[in-house]
Amino acid sequence: MAKARALDKRRRSIRNIRKITRTMELIATARFKRAMDRAHAATAYTRRMTALVADLARSGLEVSHPLLAGRSETRSAILLVLTANRGLCGGYNGNVQRAAVARLAELQATVPQVALEVSGKRGLAFFRYRKQPVQESFTHFEDKPAFAEVELLANRYLDAYALGQLDRLDVAYTRFEGIGKQVATVETLLPLESLAGADGGAAPGESQYEFLPSAESILEEVVPASFKIKLFKCFLDAAVSEQIARMVAMKSATENATKLIRQISMTYNRARQSQITAEILEVLGGAEALKG
Repeated sequence: MAKARALDKRRRSIRNIRKITRTMELIATARFKRAMDRAHAATAYTRRMTALVADLARSGLEVSHPLLAGRSETRSAILLVLTANRGLCGGYNGNVQRAAVARLAELQATVPQVALEVSGKRGLAFFRYRKQPVQESFTHFEDKPAFAEVELLANRYLDAYALGQLDRLDVAYTRFEGIGKQVATVETLLPLESLAGADGGAAPGESQYEFLPSAESILEEVVPASFKIKLFKCFLDAAVSEQIARMVAMKSATENATKLIRQISMTYNRARQSQITAEILEVLGGAEALKG
């Protein structure tokens, strides 16, 4: 009887765990849908901003902006790593951390001053375990990062770049490409050299627009805004990718718990049947002994 009781206790425990994983799956699903809508909207906006900056750069005027020009020498760099505050999301955090470690080693080998900044408790714990100094840490970005919060961070990077205190900014995050594909990657956001060569559909020296009051004045507004939205897009991609990873992980855990419960139930039924059979045989044996 002891074996059957132990199996029943284990089965009840797994059922309780399944309730938790199922609830977490439903919560992640709801958060994922909201985060995906924001990520899709930001993607379209980012692409349009990039195309506009490319058009400005090809307007035929001698326009330039410090954010579009690379440094002749890179003396200082920042690596910003975007991870989650919580676990239970499969390999989401681990993939970003591995990509970040590889880029950090590359930067430290070529750049004299490299600072590490981390968003998310999991990333902080990871780098602290590796005894890697973290200059700035952020734990307030959840599944709904606000643009105002990211803008504060972006302004700090822009000011440091303008003052010559920062020559390069890399961001390690999980890029959202679709429901079935999220890729841990590291992108260089400063300087924004890639924007000037973006495909806007016009040949060099031509422009699809008339700029009022001038292309230069518009460039002064558009380029910083483009950087801010690109950084914001990184946070949005990280948020939606985290929810997808958690949703998939919890769905898998729920399904595994269901299979385990089924297996334990079969073992429990066999054990219970064997015990009942043994008890019946004991009763019959006692009755035969009384007859004798």
